[in-house]
Formats: sequence, C-alpha cells, structure tokens
Amino acid sequence: MTEQARAELSWHGGLKFVARSGSGHGVLIDSPSRPDHIGAGPMELMLIAVAGCTAMDVVAILEKMRERLTSLVVEITGERAPSNPKYFTAVEILYRLKGTGLSPDKVERAVDLSHSTYCSALATLRPDCRVTLRTEIAEA
Repeated sequence: MTEQARAELSWHGGLKFVARSGSGHGVLIDSPSRPDHIGAGPMELMLIAVAGCTAMDVVAILEKMRERLTSLVVEITGERAPSNPKYFTAVEILYRLKGTGLSPDKVERAVDLSHSTYCSALATLRPDCRVTLRTEIAEA
C-alpha cells in the first residue's frame, strides 16, 4: 500500500487559514504581503519543511555514526522566480552544528545523504531548483 500524508485547511477570513496535519497538529497560515498577517506564508512553510526534513535526517544519521552533536541550527533562504508561478529557483541551506569532536567528514556525509537519498521535502522541489549547501562546525 502507498504511504499517504493528510492535512485539512479551513479558511478564517481574509487570507488566513488554519491547517491541521493528519497527526492533529495545527498551523496558522497567512499572506506575508498583508500588513496584519498572523502566520507564515505557504512558501515560507515550504522552506520550513525542507529545513525540518533535512535537519531530522542529519541528526538521525549523526546519531547512527555515534557523533556527539549538541546543537543544530539550519538557516534556509530561497530565491523565487520573478513571475507566476513564483516557484523556488534556488535554495541555500546553512547547517550550524556544535558538538564534541564532530568529524567534518561525517558531518558532510550526513548532509550529503540527506540531500541525495532521504529528504523527501527537498526532493519535492523542482528539478531545476539550484540547491547550495554550507556547513559550519563549532566545538561545544
């Protein structure tokens, strides 16, 4: 059987929506172009999804490698096409890792595995979207 993901979206006036994931968690969605927006926009959520997906991969892979990670921050930016549909044309992801004696080779391998094999959210971006990766490692 094919694995499925589910969500439900309900409108709350203007461009405000509440999304509920299949697992029951809620997210406010609004248009950042509105001065009174109260939630992240859909394209911001796409970046958050990619960052979250790859971060989970990197943490899980480094744990399997028995690396002693103490902190991970993922910063992500996306460039969008100038006309509609304004899809992402480029994404830059910066991984800021802290740990005790982290191996740069293992960190690079974990990031590469996430991008080449495991990150479903990243794989969902258009094939012509340029993805740039950077890592910064600091001792905890």
